Amino acid sequence: MDFDMLGLQPRLVKALIDQGITNPTPIQTQAIPHAMNGRDVLGIAQTGTGKTAAFGLPMIHALMTRGIAPAPQTAAGLVLAPTRELANQIAEAMRTFTKGSHLKVAVVVGGASMGKQIEALRRGADLLIATPGRLIDLIERRAVRLNETNFLVLDEADQMLDMGFIHALRRIAPLLPADRQTMMFSATMPKLMAELAGKFLTDPVRVEVTRPGIAANGIEQSVHFVPKAGKTDLLIQLLGAHRGDLSLVFARTKHGAERLMKTLVSAGFDAVSIHGNKSQGQRDRAIRDFKAGKLNILVATDVAARGIDIPDVRHVYNYELPNVAENYVHRIGRTARAGASGQAIALCAEDEFGEFQAIEKLLKTRIAVVGGRPWAAEHAKDQTRAKTARPRNRSRKPRGGVKYAA
Repeated sequence: MDFDMLGLQPRLVKALIDQGITNPTPIQTQAIPHAMNGRDVLGIAQTGTGKTAAFGLPMIHALMTRGIAPAPQTAAGLVLAPTRELANQIAEAMRTFTKGSHLKVAVVVGGASMGKQIEALRRGADLLIATPGRLIDLIERRAVRLNETNFLVLDEADQMLDMGFIHALRRIAPLLPADRQTMMFSATMPKLMAELAGKFLTDPVRVEVTRPGIAANGIEQSVHFVPKAGKTDLLIQLLGAHRGDLSLVFARTKHGAERLMKTLVSAGFDAVSIHGNKSQGQRDRAIRDFKAGKLNILVATDVAARGIDIPDVRHVYNYELPNVAENYVHRIGRTARAGASGQAIALCAEDEFGEFQAIEKLLKTRIAVVGGRPWAAEHAKDQTRAKTARPRNRSRKPRGGVKYAA
């Protein structure tokens, strides 16, 4: 099947062909016809399967067809995303799809100039891409009204729930017309997501192309069991074997990510980091340079797990395993994009063995061991308990009134 067969506007199909996009992915094939018929859609698909086009193309088709310019301070279509990176990625895709048309795309995210965003919204937008927090800020400043917004999309809805945006969503939704069309897309379907869908969607069509928790095709997964003290040397060795490739390295904390990035730079690698302590400008610049190949290693926290769509990423390294197994799937989904192949390499220390077992349980498969031997489960549990145990009070005084040395 090609996009012509889906009934999209010819100029929209031409914009796709100009970008080398000729055949829809399974999630697009299933979701677009229902969306074009005006149905609410609940889409479940892993990262890297083309969800942005699945909700974006039918919205753009509808806006092109009706040909009505938005009123000042309004938006005809609204896409909510959990992170700045994902919102910017969606906006970039929408601008590509609408190139050469009259449609205006605006993006509002935290960390960027609110004054410029207010000015952009003053003229109205056909498509508004936003993070929930910044959108509420602008609503409270009366910079935007949603009473003429006929299309609502919640992208990566499960992550929005994980990040505590449920209250923001409940504030935003009633501001839209009751007869709007709503689409919700997610990589997983936890119980709270089902409840959210029941409140936001009306008689939705559910399209699901993969079971939640399944890694994308084309990803070769492997694990090294390595002591924590040996992780950095091993990572340097692995990165050194593929110096020309784009590699994404995940750390658990922002301080750890920054420290690791500096270590890699000292070892002679072209590396940059993105995490919560970076300004929006720094994060945008880092992703832009990484995408352009000016830097070939990006060290990130989970802030980037669903916000990077760079087809040329060949390797994803889990330097530290995530606390939540589902985040592993989102992390490794940054490679093997759009049908390409890639490698996902995990470095598992002894006190992370429990997280590793949870990941294999979620995936319902064994990850290939290419280094070291699996830690003994009981010993790993002891290590975890020791790590989380309450530290002794070293300030109590012994006999004689002399404190113990710190």
